[in-house]
Amino acid sequence: MLSLGLAGCSAPPAAPSPAPSSIAPPASPAAPSPAPVDLRLAFAGDVHFMDRTAALLKNPATAFGPIAPTLADADLTIVNLETAITSRGTPEPKTYHFRTTPVAIDALKAAGIDAVSIANNHTLDYGRVGLLDTLDALSAASYPAFGAGRNADQAYAPWITTVRGVRVAVLGFSQVNELASSWAPGPDRPGVAMAFDTTRAIAAVTAARRQADLVIVFNHWGDEASSCANSAQKTFAGKLAAAGADVIVGAHAHTLQGSGWLGSTFVAYGMANFLWYGTSKSTETGVLRLTVRGRSVVGTEFLPAVVSDTGQPKLLTGPAATRLSQRYASLRTCAALSPPPSAPPAQTP
Repeated sequence: MLSLGLAGCSAPPAAPSPAPSSIAPPASPAAPSPAPVDLRLAFAGDVHFMDRTAALLKNPATAFGPIAPTLADADLTIVNLETAITSRGTPEPKTYHFRTTPVAIDALKAAGIDAVSIANNHTLDYGRVGLLDTLDALSAASYPAFGAGRNADQAYAPWITTVRGVRVAVLGFSQVNELASSWAPGPDRPGVAMAFDTTRAIAAVTAARRQADLVIVFNHWGDEASSCANSAQKTFAGKLAAAGADVIVGAHAHTLQGSGWLGSTFVAYGMANFLWYGTSKSTETGVLRLTVRGRSVVGTEFLPAVVSDTGQPKLLTGPAATRLSQRYASLRTCAALSPPPSAPPAQTP
């Protein structure tokens, strides 16, 4: 009876399992790539605080005057600081000597300037004592500078910063002959990064290219009073571009020089005087604003200005602004630079 009962209560055979499907389930849609960031960069020329501009430091918050909001309205703003920050040292054997106090750093910060090049022919106006004081003052203020250092490694090292998620490397070099050999840095000697040590300069740019998304070089170069870049500028710019520089900007000639493209690299050879102590080769100046996407400059804007009687740069308006903008655009010809690259043709669906 038990066996019959067991037989009567047994379950029917299980149905065979269906064969696995050979069709994979649809994949989840991939997350869209983030849109490239458009960085807004601003550059201007030579700045120092002597004579009439020294007086501006009585109120560092307003030292740059009405142009300060224009400088601050960028993701990254850079100028050339054409002075030592020191009260010590002995004047070098040269004609012009510029120095200021650490209050100048407060003025730079208040104007929205994020970093300065100190690769120029005035950083060592008061010798290595003056340079070391300058480096100490900048360090004490936690203010970024590049293009000079306590030794060659520091002088040629880039300043690296991250701006809106983009890693930016900025380097500075001087191509001014005066006292270049004695101002050059060594393994244990402070000095300015020199363009004349081309091997070292190009190696520095090549190394920066491996460390950053965007590489900027700010040079001190050119013939004073000449609106046209000289052959040394053009040769060095070509080598910097080949080494990976994306943007090359310069100053020193005391007058504007042209801008445009050298292959895929944007070059602005000369931004002239900006905050300036007295009469010079020219009062024409301006702010160069660039829009950079990835490694490419996709937008440029030159804001024409003039060095006023106070030494402060003031933006021009009306016909005067139009005239200077047109003259600046015309300088591209003797700079042997190209206009903006043509946009790629639209794709048909």
